[in-house]
Amino acid sequence: MNNLIDIMQLSVEEIDELIATALDIIADPDKYAESCKRKKLATLFFEPSTRTRLSFEAAMYELGGQVLGFSAANSSSAAKGESVADTVRTVGCYADVIAMRHPKEGAPLVATRTAGVPVINAGDGGHNHPTQTLADLLTIYRKKGKFSGLTIGLCGDLKFGRTVHSLICAMSRYEGVKFVMISPEELRVPRYLITDVIDRKGIPYEETTSLEEAMPKLDILYMTRVQRERFFNEADYLRLKDSYVLTPEKLVPAKSDLIVMHPLPRVNEISVAVDADPRACYFDQVLNGKYMRMALILKLLEVKV
Repeated sequence: MNNLIDIMQLSVEEIDELIATALDIIADPDKYAESCKRKKLATLFFEPSTRTRLSFEAAMYELGGQVLGFSAANSSSAAKGESVADTVRTVGCYADVIAMRHPKEGAPLVATRTAGVPVINAGDGGHNHPTQTLADLLTIYRKKGKFSGLTIGLCGDLKFGRTVHSLICAMSRYEGVKFVMISPEELRVPRYLITDVIDRKGIPYEETTSLEEAMPKLDILYMTRVQRERFFNEADYLRLKDSYVLTPEKLVPAKSDLIVMHPLPRVNEISVAVDADPRACYFDQVLNGKYMRMALILKLLEVKV
């Protein structure tokens, strides 16, 4: 594997390997403290981010490496009209690996053609976010001890939510998985995911507009925000943004071992009162994301520890 653009580039065995490395990092961080000494990560973020960019930076620093890059398109030569291909070809002369976020779907794939070093897709528009999915998978594994036989509720913006799209693809490869898709009619999962992934593999699923009806069935509840930046019409965003708000009261009929996940940032779709519930795992996801990005950087740079 030379790049990571789509979670489906990783086999189940490779995901297992990354999880094993992440767990070893958690158990013995000092062992990895200088594993990427004299290596450089470039973070090319053409779209704003807090967690993902800082997670990549923290991951590289904890591996003993260095970081360079930018956090917004207007602070790069893109503001002058430079193409993505030229930007990454230039940065590839300075860095050993690139983490790239871009508002346009497919931009990180274009970057792989000229970069000359491994490229990691750190989110491209409404398409894919494979390293968030790696964080999600480690969280599920650490909380559930397995991936098979789980009923996964996906709630909120399922149309534009790239984290949802990547998670569906990743979890579709495990036995006995079921999906419950909870969204307004306007924000349903894109049909290509239903036909190309879920139906093709014969995975049971249901679509509903009611979070309350779905709640008792779920082993995992994956909440998402309605994303203002994906809407062309402000009126539509304002109408849909508060479609689902998770509160302690709504968790009453849920299973005692449910895990509540969210890729963050949240706006108001999860009440802060839920944070104290032991089933709330969204800040665990943040930490797990750092560990999985460390494991991924080691794999792409072919560093043996």
